[in-house]
Amino acid sequence: MFKRRRFPVDIILVCVRWYCKYGISYRDLAEMMQERGVDVDPSTIMRRVHRYAPELEKRVRWYQGYRATSWRVDETYVKVGGHWKYLFRAVDKHGWLIDFMLMDRRNTRAAHRFLGKALTAMRHWPPSSITTDQLGSYPKAISRLQREGRLSSDTKHRTCKYLNNIIEADHGALKRVIRPTRGFQTMKTAAATMKGFEVMRMIRRGHCLTCKPHVKDEVRFVNKLFDIFVIAA
Repeated sequence: MFKRRRFPVDIILVCVRWYCKYGISYRDLAEMMQERGVDVDPSTIMRRVHRYAPELEKRVRWYQGYRATSWRVDETYVKVGGHWKYLFRAVDKHGWLIDFMLMDRRNTRAAHRFLGKALTAMRHWPPSSITTDQLGSYPKAISRLQREGRLSSDTKHRTCKYLNNIIEADHGALKRVIRPTRGFQTMKTAAATMKGFEVMRMIRRGHCLTCKPHVKDEVRFVNKLFDIFVIAA
């Protein structure tokens, strides 16, 4: 998947990691790479992020591991093409990410689709309780999933506001990374970039199997995912 690329694989992965991890603009990252002797255009970094961030997220999923069965579900806003879109997110009671999905609307269909995706990702650890806000779409989506047999009828749905403080605080930390982008142009590029943001936050916090929350371990882990064996300095 790295054939016919101008830059070596390790340089590409460094650009993708740094952009998705530190909340900087493509132009600033291009200048940082120039200081390291790599002359790369901001648009080139952007294309690499759009191409490899989803692949990084896909490979990290194999190392996501166990999550607690008490879920916190909420949505936040992301500007795409000058309009506000909705990023659905779910974490467990410890704040470990379960899943996320960028959607056009915040209705029952969107909630059903997102919760179905999260249940598929956590099929070995189904939730015993799901805590949401007062949005009316969630109880309808949960009831529909229970009728379909995808969610246990014993699963409790709660709307206790203070229990969702952990995901509300996590929204703020995520938005600090999103802010330098100044919005996205299309849903496709926004979804691809958001995958990079979310997965790098998982890696940075040590929320993946075999990866510890240390810079050198993060580098080794990402390189291992792509079968690139480079010793971090």
